[in-house]
Amino acid sequence: MENMRMPSGAPPKKDLSEMLVEANLITAEQLKHALGLGSENGDRIGDILVNQGLISSKDLAMVLSLQLKVPFFDLKRHKVQPEALRLIPEAMARKYNIIPLDINDGALVVAMADPEDIRCIEDVAAHAKMRIEPVIGVADEIHEAIDLSYKATGEIEKEIGQVPGRVSQEVEVAEDRISAEALAQTPIVRAIDLLIGQAVKDRASDIHIEAQENRVRIRYRIDGILHDMMSLPLNVHASLVSRVKILAGMNIAEKKRPQDGQFSFKMGGRDVDIRVGSSDTGYGEMLALRLLDKSLSLFTLHELGFLPDPLLRYQQMLRSSFGKILISGPTGSGKTTTLYASINELDRNECNIMTIEDPIEYRFLDINQIQVNVRAGVTFASGLRGIMRLDPDIIMVGEIRDSETAKIATQAALTGQLVLSSIHANDAVGVLFRLFDWGIESFLISSSLIGIVAQRLVRRICPHCRTISQVPIEERVAYEEEMQAEQAYFYRGTGCSLCANTGYLGRTGVFEILVMTEEIRRMLLTGATASDIRAQTIKEGIVPMRRDGMLKVKEGITTSYEVLRNVFSIS
Repeated sequence: MENMRMPSGAPPKKDLSEMLVEANLITAEQLKHALGLGSENGDRIGDILVNQGLISSKDLAMVLSLQLKVPFFDLKRHKVQPEALRLIPEAMARKYNIIPLDINDGALVVAMADPEDIRCIEDVAAHAKMRIEPVIGVADEIHEAIDLSYKATGEIEKEIGQVPGRVSQEVEVAEDRISAEALAQTPIVRAIDLLIGQAVKDRASDIHIEAQENRVRIRYRIDGILHDMMSLPLNVHASLVSRVKILAGMNIAEKKRPQDGQFSFKMGGRDVDIRVGSSDTGYGEMLALRLLDKSLSLFTLHELGFLPDPLLRYQQMLRSSFGKILISGPTGSGKTTTLYASINELDRNECNIMTIEDPIEYRFLDINQIQVNVRAGVTFASGLRGIMRLDPDIIMVGEIRDSETAKIATQAALTGQLVLSSIHANDAVGVLFRLFDWGIESFLISSSLIGIVAQRLVRRICPHCRTISQVPIEERVAYEEEMQAEQAYFYRGTGCSLCANTGYLGRTGVFEILVMTEEIRRMLLTGATASDIRAQTIKEGIVPMRRDGMLKVKEGITTSYEVLRNVFSIS
């Protein structure tokens, strides 16, 4: 390689281990021990030091860069160019743990952990038919970049291209009866597998399959936002819908009435539960697939985004021996995640904790969970009645949807159980009046209710590309009006390979917590208005969602745009 040759008269290349000691990354004793291990098993010294936790992969890569005089690239900040990515297939990238980054002066720039791997460079050069310009990257970051960069779009389009122009209903029905081996070979099955697999890799929570006038639109919901992923020919719409409905146990002959179903999907070592909903639209059936990745760890309360004082206030509410705690917000605001984190905080050994859910999204050890099954007569209301006969200490009701469930949950809270549930309401005070609408008397609300958590989700600024930035005037004005102070600078993500160039990575909660004090109980009993109760909660120190969001803007966790988009519609 031209860029690997040492210039004439240049000093000999320094030994890597010597450079690591000189940089004070390891001691001479640690080096001696690692060299001994290397002589026993033949591993390279750098790999041994990383595996033993003596140095980080990044430190090794940077020292290797100095030793070989090959540039080091921070892959978290470098955008992978599509024209470079197309030159190297995913299988080859995974085989050698490399990622093509860019094309520079007729050379393909490739990030690799070991730029001295001549065989790798020769194979990649032969396949790309270009000169290779190696740069050094961190091995783990290269692997992550491969996962993020290689999309299944091309493979899906290739499989779809093999689907006949029209698939008869008889063939669709027969597909459910053929063997698994034969079924796995059909293009439409492979296309669905690729579609779901890519959604899991992209951290999508939902997949939308939508019939349009002249195409099938595929969208993924990532961090709460829908993104167009691809357009497919309209002639494959029926096949795609039929395949998903077969998997979900739905009736493929029924196309006009809404249906729902579910199935499981395995990807590597990950188990994903998928709930499917279908409904007829003007151009044909639309499917919405909700993905629940079981391999993801359960959040703790500390990880949800509570600021210190609200977190302490909520934890004190959870220590109550009886009463009702309600989590409010619209669909997709993270209510179930907060309920699960709350359950995880409670003592399961001395208490009988029971839940009634639709669906059960996470399985707990030592907790008895009941799945709603309307066909079998198990609703939230009937399931809650059944739980009351099983000596519970703590009850979690997945959602209060009607007056019957609200009344039973209230009675349970008054008879000695701690009840946690979610409810749809605009804000914390709005929950009180939603209960009124369901016919719950004010004295029952004031006696049973411990407190309310209202919440929304906002996208987090990507930590890998976060930078100081100017914001539009309306965002600055909204911040200053809420915080009653000027802000010298704001943070924003510039976009990188790890956040799919969106500037955001993951989400966090924005909360307000209403604790039922004696004064608020008195106001409820005397028929106070929502605005009067809201004024009293602020007087007592509640942090409204708007302010909680702007405090997270101040800390560089999210952007004022996100708070305006998700929270400022609240009156």
